[in-house]
Amino acid sequence: MISRKWTRAWACVLLCTVGFTWFGIKPVDAAQSNQAVKSLKSTKTSRPQPRLKRKIPAKPSVPPESSVPEQGPGKISADAAVLMDVKTGDVLFGKQENKPRPPASTTKIMTAILGLELGSSDEVVTVSQKAANVGEATLHLDPGEKINLYELITGALVKSGNDACVAIAEHIAGSEQQFVHFMNMKALALGAQNTHFGNTNGLPLKDHYSTAYDLALMARHGLSIPQFASITRQKETEIHFLEPDVIMDLRNTNKLLWNYPYADGVKTGTTTAAGKCLVASATKDGRQLLVVVLKAPDRFGDAKKLLEWGFNNTEIVRLANAGQAIGEFTKSKDPVQVFTETPVEVSIPKVEHSKLQTHIVWEKNGDLPIKAGERLGRWEVWLGKQKVGSVPLLSECDVAKNHSL
Repeated sequence: MISRKWTRAWACVLLCTVGFTWFGIKPVDAAQSNQAVKSLKSTKTSRPQPRLKRKIPAKPSVPPESSVPEQGPGKISADAAVLMDVKTGDVLFGKQENKPRPPASTTKIMTAILGLELGSSDEVVTVSQKAANVGEATLHLDPGEKINLYELITGALVKSGNDACVAIAEHIAGSEQQFVHFMNMKALALGAQNTHFGNTNGLPLKDHYSTAYDLALMARHGLSIPQFASITRQKETEIHFLEPDVIMDLRNTNKLLWNYPYADGVKTGTTTAAGKCLVASATKDGRQLLVVVLKAPDRFGDAKKLLEWGFNNTEIVRLANAGQAIGEFTKSKDPVQVFTETPVEVSIPKVEHSKLQTHIVWEKNGDLPIKAGERLGRWEVWLGKQKVGSVPLLSECDVAKNHSL
C-alpha cells in the first residue's frame, strides 16, 4: 500500500506546474465546481435523515468594512502581505512577501491539495487514535470513525480541523511524517522556496514556516483544482460520517465570505506566534485576485482593501495570442518566423501601462538545420527596469543546412 502511495506522490510532484511564469494555470471553471457540490448534495439526499452529531455555534459577528484608498492600497496592519493575479501569477503588491513566518492553519491549503491530488474523494478513511488526540481547533474526531476523504478535506478547509489533517495524512502516506515530506516536495515543485512544513495543520513548531508569496503560489495552484475551489468558497456546509451514521454542520472560518461580495475562498489561520493570518481570493467581472496577509490584526479589512485596490487599479494586458508571429530569425538565407505557443499576458497597475516593453533574445546560433517548433530564443517582457516574464519563441518551419549563409 505504501509503495502505491509513493508512486502517486512522485507522479504528482513531477507533473505539477512550477509557478515562476506569469501564464499557465487557468482560472477555475465555476460550472465544474458547482457540479461537484451538486453531486455531493444529491448523494446525501438519497440517504435516510441521520441524527445530528454536533451543532456549530451561532454565526460570528462581522467586522466593520474598511475604506478603500483612492490611490495605492494604503496602510495595512499585516506584517507581511502579497496581492497576486490568479490567472497570470503576477505580484501586484508586496510587503515583506518573502519573509518567513509561522503560517498557522493556512498550512492546510497544502494538506488539502495533496489529499485531493493523491487520493480519491470516495476513499473511506478510518480515524486513528493519534488523529483523534490532536487538539486545538478540531472536528472532535473519535477513534474508529469512518468518513470519506472528500468530507474530511472539507472539514479541514472549512472548519480548520487539525485532527482531520492528521487523518488525511495517515490515510494517504501511512504516517503524518511521510505526508509532510510530500508536502515539502510539492512546495518546492510549485516554486515555494522559502517554505518548510513540519506538520500537516500548522500547530506551532519551530521548523515550520512559509512566506506570503509562497502561500500565494500554493493557493493559486489549489484554486486550479475544482474541488478545492468549490470547498473553500462555501460559507456553510455539512459533512457526513459513515460510521456512525451522523452529520456535522460546518461554518467557514473565513468571515470575508460574508462581508465582501466578491470573496470566493480560501483559508484562515491563527496562533499566538503567527497572529491572525488569511489567504483570500475574490472574483470580480471575471477576474480573480488572491491576497495573503500574515500577522494582521485586521486581516479581513486588510484583505478587502488590497483586493479592492487590485480590482480598481490594475489590469491584465494581453501582448500576444497563442501562435502569434513575434519576429524573424535571420541567421538563415530565408528568414524564419518565430511564434509564441501560448498567450502572453501580464497583470500590472494601470498607471504603469506605458512602461511595458518587449524585446527578443536569440538563443540559437547560426548552426542549421532548424526544425519546425524548435526553440530559437525568448520574448522578454519588461515593466520599466524589471523583467516581469519571458516566453519561448519557436520556429515556424524547417530550415535545411543548404539554406545557411
